[in-house]
Amino acid sequence: MPQAAAGLQQEREAALIAAILAGDREKFHDLIRPYERQVYLTALTLVKNETEAEDVAQEAILRAYRKLAGFRGDAKFSTWLIAITLNEARSRLREEKRAIVDSLDDHDAQEGDYTPAALTDWREVPSEVLERQEIRALMQQAVAELPDTFRQVVILRDMEELSVNETAEALGISVALVKVRLHRARLLLQKRLVPLLRIGWKAKPKSGMLRRLPWF
Repeated sequence: MPQAAAGLQQEREAALIAAILAGDREKFHDLIRPYERQVYLTALTLVKNETEAEDVAQEAILRAYRKLAGFRGDAKFSTWLIAITLNEARSRLREEKRAIVDSLDDHDAQEGDYTPAALTDWREVPSEVLERQEIRALMQQAVAELPDTFRQVVILRDMEELSVNETAEALGISVALVKVRLHRARLLLQKRLVPLLRIGWKAKPKSGMLRRLPWF
């Protein structure tokens, strides 16, 4: 987003936040609407289950509403919101791990009960992506198989197009660590995908997710 447009967006968001805090609660829908899909995909990055991602997204938005008075205007609202989403998703995963341990202790666990859902887009799939469904499926699977720390930076940096600084702020890590993890994640994805995409994919124009991954 151009700097001037980004500045106008931040001014608009600041005005919305001020109105919400002054009592116009309905304006929260206008504030959050542009980021609903981003919140959902961020949650899905971690929990890898569409139903749970919906729950995480809803809880993150609710928490954002409750904590809105504590939002600092020196950070982008979207970055602050993504950080809340990541924290909520991590909390959900910790709860699931505890539940699994408790279940194993009670000898109630059964193997094969949980299958992670494929990483998919929310609500609608653009027509150009449907035309390349096979390639997109390969990329989704490859991203889903990355370790959590690598998968997070790929989603935020390459797919959600956050800056390096925004990604670092959302994840609560240093810029240098973001760059290291992103480099390693891209190498892993290349190693996984290039042999699968070698035949024919370069002959077609890039679209959808591929356009946002210039390192291919």
